[in-house]
Amino acid sequence: MPSQENRRITDVGTLKALGHPLRMKLYRALLVGGAATASQLGGQVDEAPSLVSYHLRKLADHGLIEEAGPRSGDGRERWWQPASDGVSVRGADFRDAPEKETAHLAFTRLYVDQRADLYRHYLDERAAWPAEWNDAVADAEGNLRLTAAELASLKDELLAVVRRYDETGRAREAVGDTEGRENVAVHLYGFPFRV
Repeated sequence: MPSQENRRITDVGTLKALGHPLRMKLYRALLVGGAATASQLGGQVDEAPSLVSYHLRKLADHGLIEEAGPRSGDGRERWWQPASDGVSVRGADFRDAPEKETAHLAFTRLYVDQRADLYRHYLDERAAWPAEWNDAVADAEGNLRLTAAELASLKDELLAVVRRYDETGRAREAVGDTEGRENVAVHLYGFPFRV
């Protein structure tokens, strides 16, 4: 069980630690799975357990993950879990110096790339999902005319809806309502653009 609620990352060192491609995959895998060993995670990301173990220690050095209690009778296994319910990274925390802004931009691009890869993986595997899941998938785009304040309000409302569904789903799962429940990724982007 994580020891902190959602953690806000404000320092470049932690941002760079999480902004490594493999570490970001490992962190996401732990958020989804709750706890795992380096061997288990290695199988998920197709990397050697020794390399995974190294990167897990780097994440732990920055307080992003922590050791979890044993999950099996094998005392040699080292289990890891997220140290918080998730992280938030805000551009405003990195705008006071060019090198910070550059690190934030690199992190954000990697995050977007990995999100897109996750969606591409679903598209590649779509035929293997039952029709009700494919029918439920959301894929939409809206081109709105808003002010910055209206966009901020929209963001807050959408995130509140996502949080409400997450809390409800987790609460139902905690009491045994697991039938038909799957991991679902929801990616929201709201940004200005000019044509």
